[in-house]
Amino acid sequence: MSVTNYKATSISSKIQEISLRHHIIFWSLYFIFNTFRWGSYFDDYLYSLKTNLIGFPIHMTLSYLNVYVFMPNFIFKKKYLTYITLLVLSLFTMLLVKFNLTYYLVSENVWPEGTEVISKLTLNYSIDMMIGELYVITFVTAIKITMDWLKEHKRVTDLEKTQLETELLFLRTQISPHFFFNTLNNIYSLSLENSKKTPKIILKLSELMRYFLYETKKSKQTLEKEIISIQNYLDLERIRFDNNLEVNMTISGDISNKKIAPMLLLSFIENAFKHGANKNIGKTKIDIDFLIKDDFLYFTISNPIPTTTTQKQHQEKTTGGIGLENVKKRLALGYQKKEYNLNIEQKNNLFIVALKIKLK
Repeated sequence: MSVTNYKATSISSKIQEISLRHHIIFWSLYFIFNTFRWGSYFDDYLYSLKTNLIGFPIHMTLSYLNVYVFMPNFIFKKKYLTYITLLVLSLFTMLLVKFNLTYYLVSENVWPEGTEVISKLTLNYSIDMMIGELYVITFVTAIKITMDWLKEHKRVTDLEKTQLETELLFLRTQISPHFFFNTLNNIYSLSLENSKKTPKIILKLSELMRYFLYETKKSKQTLEKEIISIQNYLDLERIRFDNNLEVNMTISGDISNKKIAPMLLLSFIENAFKHGANKNIGKTKIDIDFLIKDDFLYFTISNPIPTTTTQKQHQEKTTGGIGLENVKKRLALGYQKKEYNLNIEQKNNLFIVALKIKLK
């Protein structure tokens, strides 16, 4: 047996064990309650105990027959007439069994709570017993349906949570690989020139990759680490663009003990370089501002819009490209609507992204 199958079997056994324990507890409590209830009514606890010892196996048989046989095979398959017929037949069979067992093992008066002494089957006795049994069946069935609904609700919730975590993980891994390829190409070019910048670039890239691989697995990361990863990213881009890039980054407020979804802000910055610095000829200026106020971060980044664009580039420019669509999905999946506000606009030949987001 494989490890997976063994775990599945073990989990299934635990579920069955828990279910069995719940059933035992339920019927035991119900039996005790019923015994004392009827015992106080008749002022004869021994008689109540005897009748319950007869009645409870019948209760249990009919309840489980209804829950595990009749409903799955007839109600769920919309065979309602067959279900009603079998249920009535089972109730009538129960009536005969209960009457005879009570008559021969307990007392010839099988219905002491009735209006008259009953020593044979009558219509009133039959109707009362069948309605009482139907009440027990309905009660147990209602509990079973409720428990099944709770289990299914938990299963669906767990599945949605798993799918959400999987989708968020997938979206986090979609930081453009072009950045790494470009950086590696720069390292290769610098190594051919025996440039002194090569070790520094390798170190920065190593730190950034270490962060991506090991520090972004949790749903939330500290704002401090996020900013450090952004600084490493910017350092690499500065080396890559050399004098053609000017990046101004300002931080206001207390960034300690604040958490945010990992690699969220980095997506905006990568988008600014992809659609700003990479497509501009000459010097490019990118402004980044962090303002922490109370429990919110006000993040703004602006980059110049390329003056000459193709139709495809124009579409990317106005929509923000795939990167910003990725971020929008992550925000919708990871935060409530009241916890963030994203505004994207073009102003004075600048592409501006402004994000207000709640810090955990």
